[in-house]
Amino acid sequence: MEKWYVAAKKADFEKWAAEFGISPVIARILRNRDLTESGGIRKFLYGTLEDCYSPWLLKDMDRAVELLLKAVEEKTAIRVIGDYDVDGICSSYILTKGLQMLGAKVDTAIPHRIHDGYGLNDHLIEEAKEDSIGMILTCDNGIAAAPQIELANAYGIQVIVTDHHEVPFSKNVDEQGRESRKELLPPALAVIDPKREDCTYPFPNICGGVVAYKLIQAIAERLGSRKVSAAEKEDPESLNRNASGNRESGSLRLNEALEELLELAALATVCDVMELKDENRIIVKEGLKRLKNTRNPGIKALMEVNGIEPEKLSAYHLGFVLGPCLNATGRLDTAKRALELLQSEAKTDAMSAARELKELNDSRKYLTLQGVEQAEEYIRQHHMDGDKVMLIFLPDVHESLAGIIAGRIREKYNHPVFILTKGEEGVKGSGRSIESYHMYEAMTAAKQYFTKFGGHKLAAGLSMKEEDIEPLRKLLNEQAALGEEDFIPKVHIDVPMPLVYADRKLAEELELLEPFGVGNPKPLFAQKELTFRSGFKMGANKTCARFRVITPEGEERQLVFFGDLDKFGAFLNQKFGAGSENALYAGRGSFPVSAVYQLGLNTYKGKTELQYVMQHYC
Repeated sequence: MEKWYVAAKKADFEKWAAEFGISPVIARILRNRDLTESGGIRKFLYGTLEDCYSPWLLKDMDRAVELLLKAVEEKTAIRVIGDYDVDGICSSYILTKGLQMLGAKVDTAIPHRIHDGYGLNDHLIEEAKEDSIGMILTCDNGIAAAPQIELANAYGIQVIVTDHHEVPFSKNVDEQGRESRKELLPPALAVIDPKREDCTYPFPNICGGVVAYKLIQAIAERLGSRKVSAAEKEDPESLNRNASGNRESGSLRLNEALEELLELAALATVCDVMELKDENRIIVKEGLKRLKNTRNPGIKALMEVNGIEPEKLSAYHLGFVLGPCLNATGRLDTAKRALELLQSEAKTDAMSAARELKELNDSRKYLTLQGVEQAEEYIRQHHMDGDKVMLIFLPDVHESLAGIIAGRIREKYNHPVFILTKGEEGVKGSGRSIESYHMYEAMTAAKQYFTKFGGHKLAAGLSMKEEDIEPLRKLLNEQAALGEEDFIPKVHIDVPMPLVYADRKLAEELELLEPFGVGNPKPLFAQKELTFRSGFKMGANKTCARFRVITPEGEERQLVFFGDLDKFGAFLNQKFGAGSENALYAGRGSFPVSAVYQLGLNTYKGKTELQYVMQHYC
């Protein structure tokens, strides 16, 4: 059962409407996104890259830039070590490409999910030593790799960490019983992580890809790169022809590369489920503009094999189409294949790699469905209805799918969920949480049961011993300060609004609020007592439907529904009597239902129409 809430945040909506040339409805939605000041509203609606924060506000940025420029000048062998998810792959590409533009001696290593596990490990450090690497530059990892960085230091390998995950900490209690926390930073020469307590960066909720982008941006600024001319933008190869190998020519190439690297930072932001607020929103908005005309052969090929028209590219396509294809390589094969796709120069190579990634993702979808079914069976067999925190052990499920399955189970039950699988050494797993449960802090309080763990409030990864599963389940449930209210899904309605007022003009104006995603969801409207008259199932598998409804004002409208039709049918039969579902699809309905809906424009075969999409009902 859901709980519906109507947002009641107050502001002078008429004043905002007049000041920014928007309707009071849009003004109300902006207030629901926690905007209160004119400056924040202007930035939300019309912000540009100039409104993003300076990279120099990140702690240790100056030190990292100095060390990297010295390494480039001295031809020190640099190895970028990333991660096997989209954020890690994009971060690796950004740093490697940026350093290559400077003429650095640089290569890339991405850990294998099964053989290496997450982030730095001793094996990767040993490999770096054997390959005579002088500097390791991490991205999207490293903040929790103190022992590995100590090993690198012992071998004389310099380490710079760029990460965005929570900093490990220890808890201390003084004689008066007061609790305090002490951060445990790794012993690297520079540690760039906006989550550091001593970092004054104004918006710490950026992903690893954005941290990497900021580092390359800072290097370009330090080198004093001039603006690239219009002629050079039309003929980027002229930058290479004019390069003389000095800092200035390197910075010119780097400045041009920042345009492409912004695309990867936007992709990483969406795929790592960062909130689309503040500068994240600007980065994704600007990145999408560039992605529609990308020059990266790999991204172009991936869009083509997935049937995405570049001009229609949205944040949805990044998070649910392109991202999963890149992720599939790290799950079922090696993430190096995704990096190779991004680094492709020839169209034939890019298309071949893109097709392989799509095939891998199709296979991943099938395996995920099987894993979700096994998780459901585990819940039934182990009578987990009373568990606040669900620990589900699926030894035969591919460990790379644990996070996706955890997300699906979390969505259904609205409980924190850990999916544990059998790894090469012990048990590995991933967790997905709900808003009222800080997963990383809960794991820190039970760290004695983990051989390795990391993450943040809503997601985490771990390694542990199989015999510790039950004690961990017990402890997490004992310590979880969660009540029944926390498990009830909350639906936040932006504006209660009759369908007759939700017109095409408003639908067009809503585009001002794009891109939509976490932290900036597509607005929800609601109307009571719509009379459902008839229904028609659509799609190849008849999994969606269009309903004819009559408003309280007596006007007819069409509602589209992409949700669970079986569940909706059961709702009708329960509320209005057996046979109600069949009556509706036979055109004999007369059922008053309240609906929460989204408003938009749908273009099909060159024709654009107003569309109401039902999201919730009661």
